[in-house]
Amino acid sequence: MRPLKVAVLGCGSVGSQVVRLLLEQAGDLAARVGAPIELAGVAVRRLDAPRDVDVPPDLLTTDAQGLVARDDVDVVVEVIGGIEPARGLILSALENGASVVTANKALLAEDGATLFEAAEKAGRDLYYEAAVAGAIPILRPLRESLAGDRVTKVMGIVNGTTNYILDKMDTQGSGFDEALAEAQELGYAEADPTADVEGFDAAAKAAILASLAFHSRVTASDVHREGISEVTAADVASAQAMGSVVKLLAIAELRSVAGGDDAVSARVHPVMIPRSHPLASVREAFNAVFVESEAAGQLMFYGRGAGGSPTASAVLGDLVTVARNVVAGTKGAGESAYADRAMLPMGETITRYHVSLDVADKAGVLAAVATAFADHGVSIQTVRQEGRDADAQLVVVSHEATDAQLAATVEALRGMDIVRDVTSVMRVEGELA
Repeated sequence: MRPLKVAVLGCGSVGSQVVRLLLEQAGDLAARVGAPIELAGVAVRRLDAPRDVDVPPDLLTTDAQGLVARDDVDVVVEVIGGIEPARGLILSALENGASVVTANKALLAEDGATLFEAAEKAGRDLYYEAAVAGAIPILRPLRESLAGDRVTKVMGIVNGTTNYILDKMDTQGSGFDEALAEAQELGYAEADPTADVEGFDAAAKAAILASLAFHSRVTASDVHREGISEVTAADVASAQAMGSVVKLLAIAELRSVAGGDDAVSARVHPVMIPRSHPLASVREAFNAVFVESEAAGQLMFYGRGAGGSPTASAVLGDLVTVARNVVAGTKGAGESAYADRAMLPMGETITRYHVSLDVADKAGVLAAVATAFADHGVSIQTVRQEGRDADAQLVVVSHEATDAQLAATVEALRGMDIVRDVTSVMRVEGELA
């Protein structure tokens, strides 16, 4: 078998590790694939930029378009990120007969349909395990291992930056700004952390997970998104008092709607989860994804969700699979969107809530608050009264209600004379103490 030629687009923290592994493990990769793997070239923005790996100078090029258009390239690895020029380069690679391995979550979540259609038309593979949760194998299990099962829910910590911040707020009592600064110092957070702390990164990953799990096209714009910048020390303390922890979760699940059909709910937001839940023990910058299906039951995938080497591991796993397909003269399964399920608006999504209220310390407060919940169709699971006088507080945990019902309830509470302030409103997963 002739050597298979691989072109790499990008040589940053991930791309440089992909190149390193390709060079260092050439012998093992050839044995696993059934043919030698050779680098055809590495496209970079600047030839003289410092890099984490020594790339042979004759392989470096600033002409990414020329590289993907070469007729001897079998596989293109795209790790430059962003929408353009990545989209154009991937489409050009497919049109020129190369299969593609990408880690580009933003592009897949925004315009995955265009890429999948191009791959199908070209008869080539498009693999993207590294787009979600770094080294953790989660997309292939959803696409292949659970292909004969019915997945009902996928819930996970898919952003290491936010998990690190919330973990430090929980374990060390740090404030949000202090924990963010520490994350930036350690390299877990960018100088501009907006994509992470406001949930954009997690929303893109939630869209990809939902698309695979429920065989429907879900884009980032379909995902309800809330970040962690409004999570306070009081929220974290309230969770601790209930034997819980605050996590930013990406949640995708099937929900029954009128007529008996299933709709897809996809959302990213902070939640309180009991410390007994497996996701509660995920510390620092690690990721974990919890999957529920009808036959397999509950599954959990855990590991490093970011970083050059972990992400490169996922890229190389895809590369080996795609290269094996090239050798065998076949291709893997393409997009599965046959179910074409509708998206459930967040206002109609049913969840549970934790609500903390500063209230007047006088008779009848509990009854009045309970009436406000009942008037909007929100039943109360538990209520705890704390403090006296100026420190009087009610902590209410609801049964399931829609987002719209809860919003109306909170608005009514804010208008009550006996409620001085609504200090915390947070969704709940699992049974709190």
